[in-house]
Amino acid sequence: MSIEASAPRPTRVRRSPEAARENILAAAEAILVEHGPQALKLADVAKAAGVVHANVIHHFGSISGVETALMERMIRQLADKVITGFNTGGATPGFGAQALFEAFEAKGAARLAAWLELTGESRRMTLVRDVVDEIIQTRLAQDLGLEREKVVDFILLNIILAVGTGLFGPTLSELLGRPPERARELALEMVQGRISALGSKG
Repeated sequence: MSIEASAPRPTRVRRSPEAARENILAAAEAILVEHGPQALKLADVAKAAGVVHANVIHHFGSISGVETALMERMIRQLADKVITGFNTGGATPGFGAQALFEAFEAKGAARLAAWLELTGESRRMTLVRDVVDEIIQTRLAQDLGLEREKVVDFILLNIILAVGTGLFGPTLSELLGRPPERARELALEMVQGRISALGSKG
């Protein structure tokens, strides 16, 4: 018997379907953050996740499925932070704007959202509507006593500012001779001003 024949085979990691999907999405997010959405390729995502190409297809069907699931994952994580902030001791500063801007800037959500829009796939971001409804149904609207339309407008403003800051903030700030974080600071000031305005009308 040869040494090769007697050597034990490497143990394959068995994951639940949920854990397997999360592993793939975590790998895809790492690629997104480092290289941008154009670098999301099935083969590269599979390699980064330590799985075979067919495994990614099995769970997501295509790279489009990975992109959609990744966008939904980011939105869900963001919503969880915002909702948790309101359910554990009052509103977070700027309606979770810090977490929002972090997700859209540092984690690449703005680039992925822009990529989906530019490629005509923005319709795949329908989870945003569901998340907004969920936020509104938490203590946010109840505590602030605001109408649904005002809350939706406020969330829309936050997302627009976060996407713009995430895509262009540091670059434009430096081009205009300002520190790279200045765009985010200005956007947060706008959010805080909007909060003050809404509070005074409430």
